[in-house]
Amino acid sequence: MISKLHYITQGDTAEQHLEYIQNACSSGADWIQLRMKNFDEAVVLETAKKAREITMHFQTRLIINDFYKIAKAVNADGVHLGKDDGCPLEVREYLGKWYRIGGTANTLEDCKTLIDKKVDYIGLGPFRFTTTKSNLGPILGVNAYQDIVNKLDSDMPIIAVGGITLSDIPELISTGIHGVAVSTDITKNFNTISQFNTGLNGPSTQEQVYKMNKTDDDA
Repeated sequence: MISKLHYITQGDTAEQHLEYIQNACSSGADWIQLRMKNFDEAVVLETAKKAREITMHFQTRLIINDFYKIAKAVNADGVHLGKDDGCPLEVREYLGKWYRIGGTANTLEDCKTLIDKKVDYIGLGPFRFTTTKSNLGPILGVNAYQDIVNKLDSDMPIIAVGGITLSDIPELISTGIHGVAVSTDITKNFNTISQFNTGLNGPSTQEQVYKMNKTDDDA
């Protein structure tokens, strides 16, 4: 199951990332992506180990951005790959079938390519300008999401990402996307997680309880 709300971490220090993960888990987040750009790999590894301890306590899924080898080393739940972070097919071979693999897309063709490479979900964006990511692709907006979802005509979960706020949810959901990934708006106020979940119509109480022992049904 791919959550409808993905919280993407931010922070100037490893400690800040961990603080925000603790806050997000305490506020009901069930899917957290550890995204540590411009940090040494050794720092990311140590932070990921601590993040895994926190998320396991709350039965929250942990996704590692970019560093798929670290995802396996800390027994995370998956990895999110940017366009230059490795081929999903090769990463799948390395990680095995139990791990969730997401990929970044900006266009319809990007989405088709990721589907061919057997990702589990697609992070499609940016919705609008955001300072949390450099080298942004062209801004999409609601109409582009609608157009891509219609033309793609797939059951692949599409996660909108990029500068999304709580007030954007009704319009975005109307396009047929599966969910959203949010960083800044949640970091400003972790209490909004419950409001995001309500707006996204998920997750239910049953879905929030993640089964740490993976089974064939989770593949």
